[in-house]
Amino acid sequence: MSRHWVDITAVGFFIIEWLVYAATLEHSAYGRDSLSARMNRYREVWVRRLLDREARMVDMQIMASLQNGTAFFASTSLFALGGALALLHATNDAITILAKLPIDLSTSPAMWELKCVGLVLICVYAFFKFAWAYRLFNYVAILYGGMPPASQRDTPEAEAHVMRTTRLFESAGRHFNRGQRAFFFALGYLGWFVSPWVLFVTTAAVVVVTWRRQFASSAWAAMAPEVAAGDERKRGR
Repeated sequence: MSRHWVDITAVGFFIIEWLVYAATLEHSAYGRDSLSARMNRYREVWVRRLLDREARMVDMQIMASLQNGTAFFASTSLFALGGALALLHATNDAITILAKLPIDLSTSPAMWELKCVGLVLICVYAFFKFAWAYRLFNYVAILYGGMPPASQRDTPEAEAHVMRTTRLFESAGRHFNRGQRAFFFALGYLGWFVSPWVLFVTTAAVVVVTWRRQFASSAWAAMAPEVAAGDERKRGR
């Protein structure tokens, strides 16, 4: 164990960064201003406006596109899982190839298999998240079909249905985001196959990129409440 203290530290850093980033994004006051949180507000807006319409075919088409995208990522995670299992099966071949490279990337069979097992676990986690998100989107589509007619939009039953659909919709998006986050961190995890020092760098890079997309991207700025208010004022003129 003492010979692998750098690997242990690097993997610990990877796990802690993933957990801290996810907890900050989903369970902190700071995360309530993320791009995902801002989009959640528009999920409720969409559901409320759906209640005002009698013809809802376009809404169902949009929901179908969300389901198809989630199904694509679930299938992709299975392909990635197959690739990770192939790496695990080809341990001896991989070590032979690494030994022939001009840079020293040699590793023991046990360490290579441990790295592959970690990649397999990430892919399995991503698949479960995408599969559950797909099922939740199916449930949301059912609730869309059970939406009260526009003539009953001011009833307590309609309000309860809107909030129920919105909460389920948010849950589907949250699990989809977790699956995508697993993909991003899996890319960072690949740095460990080169070196534990590279894993430090790739993990930090993934956190910076994903943080920027959630809190400092042009998409985040476009979804700012003040931008929406400014657009409303312009239309009012």
